[in-house]
Amino acid sequence: MNPSDSDGTQQEHVHADADDHDHDHGHDGSALSEMDLRVRALESLLVEKGYVDPHALDILIETYEHKVGPHNGARVVAKAWRDPAYRQWLLDDATAAIASLGYTGRQGEHMVVLENTPAVHNMVVCTLCSCYPWPVLGLPPVWYKSAPYRSRAVMDPRGVLKEFGFELAAEVEFRVWDSTAEVRYLVLPMQPPGTGGFSEEALAELVTRDSMIGTGLPKTPEPKQEPA
Repeated sequence: MNPSDSDGTQQEHVHADADDHDHDHGHDGSALSEMDLRVRALESLLVEKGYVDPHALDILIETYEHKVGPHNGARVVAKAWRDPAYRQWLLDDATAAIASLGYTGRQGEHMVVLENTPAVHNMVVCTLCSCYPWPVLGLPPVWYKSAPYRSRAVMDPRGVLKEFGFELAAEVEFRVWDSTAEVRYLVLPMQPPGTGGFSEEALAELVTRDSMIGTGLPKTPEPKQEPA
């Protein structure tokens, strides 16, 4: 991959026609909201007419609620922070390294991991639609699919980061990577200072979804309170 410079920002622009870009997305809300009632009524109608298998629907919901999501990506990142050999494997062959932890499936067949360093910051966008690595990040957030993010992430990435609440030093090189139908990206954020002795489980708690897209940073651990 050869990102090209544009106003100091490196970008990867390799697009291909795809037939798998439309994604379904869950929404937060009260259990008996008007929208929930409509969805339940529609589900009942589809089941009654034989268009939907309720067992298959339950499996699908269970999968996206509990088996895929940012917690998977957080485990990948935490293992890379703790295990130098795994980190190198992840950078060399992300698809295989991620699959070794059991995270495979649609939208994750061809993965590339981008490592953030003190000198380089990576951010991921899909300018064509909303390509996203489901097995490690789950379903994409609404803002990731929005036209403003998809256009401004390329044209004004530093401005976008400011809106997410942080700024990079001027000397840090910024690279924006455009997901395609063939390739999904995962950012490997820098490990927070002072966490060298943390377990993988504790490290995974610090990894945020946005830090694996490049629009955020991992959490900073709470300082230990000295006994009175």
